[in-house]
Amino acid sequence: MVIRTTDMIKKCFKLKTSDITLVQFIIEGYEGLATVSTVDPKAAIIQVLIMPDFIEDMEGILDHLKVRFLMEEIPSCNHLVSRC
Repeated sequence: MVIRTTDMIKKCFKLKTSDITLVQFIIEGYEGLATVSTVDPKAAIIQVLIMPDFIEDMEGILDHLKVRFLMEEIPSCNHLVSRC
């Protein structure tokens, strides 16, 4: 089954550069709920793509991470994600 990015809910966050790897590891530890991409490593902006069926679960996880890592949700990612 192929999942298109447009089927997923996109949220973007700014955080400390040193926290990117740990936040990504934590989110992706909840296998199948979401994926994380670093949109801009210098500006420390990440993009979280959430499976629609798990939005409530992921909102709870993100709320906890926002407090723990001082993540600031930003309105949109105007940066392009590099694709391999």
